[in-house]
Amino acid sequence: MKEPFIWDDYSDQPHQLKDKNFKKMMRKRELFSIIKTFFTSLAILPFSILMMPFIRRKTVETNNFFAMSVNLDQEPSLTPELLEELGVEHILVRCKLWEMDKLEELNSFILACGVPGGYKAKEVSVNILQDREHIEDVKLLEDDLRRIFSLLHPHVKRFQIGSTINRAKWGFFSVDEYNCFYKVAYDLQQKEFSHIELIGSGVIDFEYHFTAHTLFNFTPYKYDGVASLLYVDRRGAPENVQMGFNLLDKIALLSTMIWLSPKSKNRLYITETNWPITGTAPYAPTSEHECVDEESYANYLVRYYLLAFASQQVDAVCWHQLIAAGYGLIDNREGLRKRSAYYAFKTLLSFLKGSQFLRLDIKRGYHILQCLKDDKLIQVHWSMEKRVLTNEDYFDAYSRDGIKITDDEISIFANPVYLQIKD
Repeated sequence: MKEPFIWDDYSDQPHQLKDKNFKKMMRKRELFSIIKTFFTSLAILPFSILMMPFIRRKTVETNNFFAMSVNLDQEPSLTPELLEELGVEHILVRCKLWEMDKLEELNSFILACGVPGGYKAKEVSVNILQDREHIEDVKLLEDDLRRIFSLLHPHVKRFQIGSTINRAKWGFFSVDEYNCFYKVAYDLQQKEFSHIELIGSGVIDFEYHFTAHTLFNFTPYKYDGVASLLYVDRRGAPENVQMGFNLLDKIALLSTMIWLSPKSKNRLYITETNWPITGTAPYAPTSEHECVDEESYANYLVRYYLLAFASQQVDAVCWHQLIAAGYGLIDNREGLRKRSAYYAFKTLLSFLKGSQFLRLDIKRGYHILQCLKDDKLIQVHWSMEKRVLTNEDYFDAYSRDGIKITDDEISIFANPVYLQIKD
């Protein structure tokens, strides 16, 4: 038995993935695939950028748009109650291929979180995480995927096959390796589990040259949707620009690539995003330089969701995750402490879940998102510079965390404010 591949944001990696000679050998072996990635992106990315203005928005079902990642290893007995308090109706759970002995336990956890008798989540997604043993052993991969699908499919709607495929430390050394990995799952779906949905690609960060290769290749498979780990934390605020692209631009480009691809239905799921929190080392997955304070974390969370919702091109955004010391809504280092982001997320859902998007206006850094819920107009205001809004009688104003604002003047800045327009 090979040494298990450990998937964790701050754990040591297996010796074969840290060994420089092993990495060098694998990169040399996968050189042809790396060349294909380069030339595919060289053709696809410029054309996709040109086609961005022609991408159409779709109607996003908001009950399932606001998704949350939950973890079997983090307070499983308390998770259903916390989800119910938040009002989340779409959860994502990780299934680790190197922990198949925990599959029954994982199934029980999903049942508690996602079906009648526990918290009634409308959608449950499972992210199947890879290790080198399953990447290299096709028969083992097929057998274990069959076990997973057989046990979980009655109450799991979709399965994400693989994740973070463009980081060698997570197991894959090329897109071709991932394509072969995904095809095993696709073939199994077609033969035995045609009723389940498979989503793939699983590229982390704004590295769409890898995404292009997963969407444009000759491997005979298809996606029921595309998963993206679209982090923007290294650029600070979600409105910030990277290589000329802000978050809305990145979503638009990715949506255009999916639209152009013959391999996927026009569905996009952001299955992982967050910001690391300052002062939480060694649990923060990045250096202290990228970490933000808890207030900024809460503001960024809300604004990320608002921008992704306004794009009307993302079917769901899954926050990573509910309970985690370095980046979760709840800090579990000393008991359970709900961060301000927990209440910000709860407020966000209370106003926008079940709503219909109308428009997003941006003028000199001042953002106004408008939507309709229960035949009432709701506006969300935030700004890159401090502004002041008069508190009028025709609306009720609420803070980012759901507290009613009664002051004559409302400060509009980094923390979004909700205005509920009266009849």
